Amino acid sequence: MKLPWLKSALENNDGPFLSVYLDTTRTDPTTASELEARWKKFRDQAAGAGAPDGLLADIEESMFRQHSIGGRHGRAVLATGDRIILDRVLPVPPQQECIEWGDHPVLLPLLQLTPHAVSQLLIEVDRAGADLHLRAPEDPDLSRHTNGGGENTTVEGGHDELHKARATGADSGRGWRSDNFEARVEDSWERNAEAVATQVNKLVMERKPHVVFLTGDVRAEGLLKAELRNEVRERIVELSGGTRGQSMERESFREELARALAEYVAGVQESTAEKFRETQGRDAGSVAGPGAVSEVLERGQADEVIFNPGREPKNIEELLYQAVLTDAGVYALDSEVLALPDGVAAFLRWDDDTTPSNSIASMSGDGARQ
Repeated sequence: MKLPWLKSALENNDGPFLSVYLDTTRTDPTTASELEARWKKFRDQAAGAGAPDGLLADIEESMFRQHSIGGRHGRAVLATGDRIILDRVLPVPPQQECIEWGDHPVLLPLLQLTPHAVSQLLIEVDRAGADLHLRAPEDPDLSRHTNGGGENTTVEGGHDELHKARATGADSGRGWRSDNFEARVEDSWERNAEAVATQVNKLVMERKPHVVFLTGDVRAEGLLKAELRNEVRERIVELSGGTRGQSMERESFREELARALAEYVAGVQESTAEKFRETQGRDAGSVAGPGAVSEVLERGQADEVIFNPGREPKNIEELLYQAVLTDAGVYALDSEVLALPDGVAAFLRWDDDTTPSNSIASMSGDGARQ
């Protein structure tokens, strides 16, 4: 996963840095009170380490500002001595809360959550148009409106001949008038699908959501897919049980959506693991272990660093910082899917004769070099 937004926050900023990671879930008065107590403890800790009081006050004001995000989530804040350089909602709480004032930013709690950062577009379509719900990676929950992290758009096709006439005893012969009317209805459906497709194509090509969920009227779905660009169709996952304007009101559909999202994440995890096995098998395209990864990062050779949360090497913060500043992607791979040698590896932009070679004979998941 490429992280240009993180690079822009880090480059041209010298330390010291303040790094804050908190579970900011506030579903009831109890969790809100607990958050305030944890923050007070963290704030006192950072102040004791030398973090400026003004900076801590700015972070506190941002942390407790009212926003529209509900459910379980977290917050990541990075700051220099005089200003906040990153203030980001996390799609789930961080695996470990922390606040640290030091020469370098702490990145691991943020980047451990990369599998959860999935941008989504939900299309609820019928024969008149569609509702489009776009969610950003930092707050991908489609069941709620977000503060800057989502967009909801309605597209009306504008053609209102939508319902075919039913045959009765008087007109069961279905003469030319009936045939002509039904042709107009079919044309209306197609024109409306074209209008929706124009908006969807534009939105997907500009914003590039990881996955596009499609639900609604089956006939309208087929007409829409026929009008979409190939790059858009490749992202589509069809969901049953959705109705325009009503899908997210149904618990059964929300469960179906959550299942589909979990399957998407699992698919990305498996494809990442398979790519690593394949490149290691031919001893080209990837390296493993902290030493080799550090070497290819220094040479600008790493395209993406992957690591196992909970099994990271001691120098993981240095490796992640190098990855971000050299435009390499970062992705957290569950060790149950594939245990990487020494917990870290990298896919390469290119190979040459000086690339470290650490091909392993077997990638059975135990992470041991053979």
